[in-house]
Amino acid sequence: MRCLVLATRNAGKVREIRRALEGLPVRILGLAELGQIDEPAETGRTFADNARLKASYYARAAGTWALAEDSGLEVDALGGAPGIYSSRYAAGDCAPDAPRQVIDQANNAKVLRALAGVPDERRTGRFVCCMVLADPQRILLEAGGSVEGQIARAPRGDNGFGYDPLFYVPELGCTTAELSTEQKNRISHRGKAVRRFAKLLADLLSQ
Repeated sequence: MRCLVLATRNAGKVREIRRALEGLPVRILGLAELGQIDEPAETGRTFADNARLKASYYARAAGTWALAEDSGLEVDALGGAPGIYSSRYAAGDCAPDAPRQVIDQANNAKVLRALAGVPDERRTGRFVCCMVLADPQRILLEAGGSVEGQIARAPRGDNGFGYDPLFYVPELGCTTAELSTEQKNRISHRGKAVRRFAKLLADLLSQ
């Protein structure tokens, strides 16, 4: 049984990834189970850069395999923002120790303010996810996924986390926060990335 550290403290991400990797011979640990490890500075210019940085950092810190992902929302009318700053887009509007739910609400509110007056046809965007597996010496695997949609004019739904209440999928007629967990995983950027990653990981473990 291979030990694999998930390089995130986001409980929603941990749940989604653990569920997707069920059945593989890996023992999955969250960062909370490892004790205190300082977070690395995310200095990359892309989602892939930051995922590689985090995977390598936590693999060295834990002395085992580490899986990191970097993901976020790209809004075309905002020049791709919030992009790699998605999780901390409204950091200036929150206390440093604010809980994740408060931060998510502030991020959503800032996106809506930035899009005030932008017509529906220009409120296009996408969720992007990059996943990277590393051991203490090198990068082992990479996988990615994305999903296209629009930014709603107000939050809708109470499932999911992050920007899910704002991300409207025209083909489904709802936001990703209005989907069940199973429905969301089928179409989401992270769902696509983790399924691709799971296949690559199964191949690696069989070698």
